[in-house]
Amino acid sequence: MTATLAKETSPASTPPPVPPPPGARRTRRRGRVIALLFVFPALLLLGALVLYPALFSIGRSFFDASGDRFVGGDNYTEMFRDPATLKAVRNTAIWVVVAPALLTGLGLILAVLVEKIRWATAFKLLLFMPMAVSFLAAGIIFRLAYDEDPDKGVLNAAVVSVHDAFKGSSSYPTARPRPDQGLTEDGDGSYRTGTSVSPGDSVALGLVGVAPDDLPGGAAPAERAEGLEPAPDELRGVVYLDFTPGGGGRQGEVDPGESGLPELTVEAVQGGRTVASATTGADGTFRFTGLDQGGYELRLPAANFAPPYDGISWLGPALVTPAIIGAYLWIWTGFAMVLIGAGLSALPRDALEAARIDGANEWQIFRKITVPLLAPVLTVVFVTLVINVMKVFDLVYIIAPGPVQEDATVLATQMWLVSFGGGNDQGLGSALGVLLLLLVVPAMVFNVRRFRRSQR
Repeated sequence: MTATLAKETSPASTPPPVPPPPGARRTRRRGRVIALLFVFPALLLLGALVLYPALFSIGRSFFDASGDRFVGGDNYTEMFRDPATLKAVRNTAIWVVVAPALLTGLGLILAVLVEKIRWATAFKLLLFMPMAVSFLAAGIIFRLAYDEDPDKGVLNAAVVSVHDAFKGSSSYPTARPRPDQGLTEDGDGSYRTGTSVSPGDSVALGLVGVAPDDLPGGAAPAERAEGLEPAPDELRGVVYLDFTPGGGGRQGEVDPGESGLPELTVEAVQGGRTVASATTGADGTFRFTGLDQGGYELRLPAANFAPPYDGISWLGPALVTPAIIGAYLWIWTGFAMVLIGAGLSALPRDALEAARIDGANEWQIFRKITVPLLAPVLTVVFVTLVINVMKVFDLVYIIAPGPVQEDATVLATQMWLVSFGGGNDQGLGSALGVLLLLLVVPAMVFNVRRFRRSQR
């Protein structure tokens, strides 16, 4: 009875293992060999193009410029003593902080807005098109766009147009008086009469340095101020171009055919104080009325001869890095928008609709629902762009002019300049390459882990 009970309560015995069919091991081994044969070309290329250069650079960084003498960590020490390298590290940090954040933010905003327009696909295509342009071509485009000459650089042409629309510009930036013709230059760029004049006088102020073709459209022939017979309390004069077309004429006198200079400001100065101001007419004439008796000096203010506004020095030392980042944004905004848009299209619509039914406005939905749900996608986009900006080279090298190359340099350009661009120190250049590798690897590891988590 006990034996029967024990037999009934004992666990079922495990069945004996089934032996593999004949040839199964051979099939599995053959499958592994075939898989290795397919993977081998990729592994070979990876080793030749990535692994070997990385290991060689690490080894080369411990030798001097010639590669013959082992110097240990001297290259790494020298790397952080060099002001140019420190500036490259600073600029790289600016790139890493600014560019990915701006691109991720722009991509998010555009992805949300594009969903609400009718021609969403065409708009996405338009924004993504710069990705088809090589960095070399984009660099040349923006080098021309940032040109300081308004006749070449489209940005400065726009800036100058807006500036001149509100402030205007001088019509006579090259005008100047003839020597010993009654006008002397002050330190601020203005001109004044060397002798005093009084009400009842008429004065002729001759200038040169203005091409006849550069005269304002309304300029008329100058009149002789002496023949205008000013009133006793009136001071008259004419400002004219002291140049007779075709030659001839007398210096310091208004000759027939000589043009007046319109829209010039003339000031009457007494005791160092401006007491009256007038603007020349189309024929260059001006007059002051109601002046007290006494001696006056006439002055042509420096604003009459101010050089034209040339715009902003986009590629100067202060703005060259932000300008290059702007070019980078133009290229990569479409990439960020498309990736974030893909994540946005996968969001659960019932959550958004439930929030709208509960009375949430679009801003609250965006801030409280859309952004938190898109956090994994935004993180992947941000980290991918961080990796990309650490390696940026083409735009910096092409856009930044030679004199400000050092002000715009990043680690990738500094590595090339030190190794091949005149430094000829491949030991120090290899150390810079190792530093760049160490900075990129953590971001790459983080991105790979994010991909693996998302797959699980």
